[in-house]
Amino acid sequence: MYMEVPKFDAPDEEIKKWLNHIALICLSEDFQALKKELEKIYLQSNVENVQLAAFRDALYAFLAQEEEELIYQTGAK
Repeated sequence: MYMEVPKFDAPDEEIKKWLNHIALICLSEDFQALKKELEKIYLQSNVENVQLAAFRDALYAFLAQEEEELIYQTGAK
């Protein structure tokens, strides 16, 4: 289920739905596995703030994947 990113002045309910969606992603086993894998890679690559970078990149990957799936399903480009 893909949700559009709320605008800065979006109603509180819309923002709460978006935050709930992100929380569910972050608690998923797939997200945690990707984050841990990225942490290992980033440690070997001497990336600064390994945990933050891995979390950020894993979340971005999941959100981008959802967006791609939505585009594929709707046939939009």
